[in-house]
Amino acid sequence: MRDHTSHALHAFCAIATLGSFSRAAEELDVSVSALSQAMRQLETRLGVRLLQRTTRRVGLTEAGHALLARIGPALGEIDSAIEQIRDSQARPAGMLHITVPRVAVPMLIAPHLADFLRRYPEIRLDLRIDGSVTDLIADGFDAGIRLSGRIHKDMVALPLSGPQRSRLVASPTYLKSHGTPKHPRDLKQHNCLHYRFSLKGPLYRWEFAYPSGSQRGRWFEVDVGGNFECNDTRVIAQAALDGIGMAHLMQDTVQEHLASGALVALLDNWLPAYDGFYLYYPSRFQVPAKLRAFADFFRDRLGYGGQRGS
Repeated sequence: MRDHTSHALHAFCAIATLGSFSRAAEELDVSVSALSQAMRQLETRLGVRLLQRTTRRVGLTEAGHALLARIGPALGEIDSAIEQIRDSQARPAGMLHITVPRVAVPMLIAPHLADFLRRYPEIRLDLRIDGSVTDLIADGFDAGIRLSGRIHKDMVALPLSGPQRSRLVASPTYLKSHGTPKHPRDLKQHNCLHYRFSLKGPLYRWEFAYPSGSQRGRWFEVDVGGNFECNDTRVIAQAALDGIGMAHLMQDTVQEHLASGALVALLDNWLPAYDGFYLYYPSRFQVPAKLRAFADFFRDRLGYGGQRGS
C-alpha cells in the first residue's frame, strides 16, 4: 500500500508541476489512463479532491496546493538521494575502505599508490594495515588483501600476485653460536622470533611442508619458543640480523639480506611456494565503481587475472 501511495504522490507532483496529464505521463513513462487511475485512487484514499480537470487544463485545488507544498521538497530530496546513489555506483568516487597486511604494502600497494590516487581523485582511500583475519562486513571494509589460504571460501577473490614463499633465516653469528637445524623439530632448541598478526591477534605458528615420502607436500605447524614477538616483520628481520634468533618470514622481506649474506636460509626444502595474495570482497553483485576501479587498476599494474568465489 505504501509503495502504491509513493508512486501516486510522485505522479501527483509531476502533474502539478507540468500542468498536464499527457506531459506527466510522458515524463513518468506511463500511459495517461494509468496516471488518471492512480490519481483517482489517491484522491479516494485521501478523501479529498486534489486536481481540477477540464478539457483544456489541469489545476490544483486548495488541498492540492497544500499537499504539494508539503511533499514536493521531500520527494525532491528522495529523488536527489537516489540519483546520488546511482551516480556513485557509476562513477569512481567516495570513501573506499581496504584492509591490507603490512608485508603486502611494499610489495603490491606502495609502488602504485600515487598513480592510483592521481587517476581517481574523487576516491578517498582508507588503507588499514592489519595482518589479522578481518570480517569485512562487521568491520566496515569494502575489500581486503590477504594470502589465499586466509580468505574464507564464500568471498570473491581476485589474484594480485604470483606464488609466494617463506624463508627460515638466521644470521651467521647466531648459527655459529647455536648451531644449524637439520629438521623442523630441531627448532625447539632455538630462540625463535615470533610474528603476531595484529596488536591483539594470535602468534603465527610456523608452517612447513614434508619434502618427500608419502606425506610429501602436506603442510604442518611447529610450536616454537622464543623471547621476542612483534607485529612488524621488518623489526623481526632486524632482530634476526642482530643475531637474536631465527625468523620465519616471507621471502620478499628478507631477500636483500639473503643476497648480501647478512642472513642465511635454513630448511629450504621444507618451505615450498604457496598461493599468493588476493583482493577479496563479499559479493560480485552490484560492485561499487570505486572498488571496481581499485581492483582493475592494481590487477592491471600487477599483471594478474582470473578469480575465485561467488
